Amino acid sequence: MFKPNTTVSCIVVCQNHFLLVEEIDSGKTVFNQPAGHLEANETLLAAAQRELYEETGLSLMPQALLGIYQSYVPVKNIQYLRFCYIIELEDETLPPTSPKDDDIIAAHWMTYPQIVEKKGSLRSDMVKICIDDYLAGKRIPLESVQSYL
Repeated sequence: MFKPNTTVSCIVVCQNHFLLVEEIDSGKTVFNQPAGHLEANETLLAAAQRELYEETGLSLMPQALLGIYQSYVPVKNIQYLRFCYIIELEDETLPPTSPKDDDIIAAHWMTYPQIVEKKGSLRSDMVKICIDDYLAGKRIPLESVQSYL
């Protein structure tokens, strides 16, 4: 039976800045949304909150689901299902970050033009695709995802 990898990610926005994490993937420094894999007996929402905390030190609650993305990475022969959540902060200052995960080099608040500049350093095309979908106004209510664990 085929089982795709289930991942979660968060688009965190404050003052027109997006929160990205810097990490090493296959020996290369890359930028990604705070993201990771769903663990056993964990809801998608809880996984998104956990990954956000581990990778940035921020404990925040998503307000909406941006979308569900299916992708395939041929060089790894892996298919992913990515559930991307939205967190919009109304603060006047960008909150400081403190990654807890040793795999994270740093967390950065970046503008859209800065992210576009790093296109070759994004972990996957999903990083920009999700930001573009956010900027296009896509939103799905959190209640649309039901968990019966």
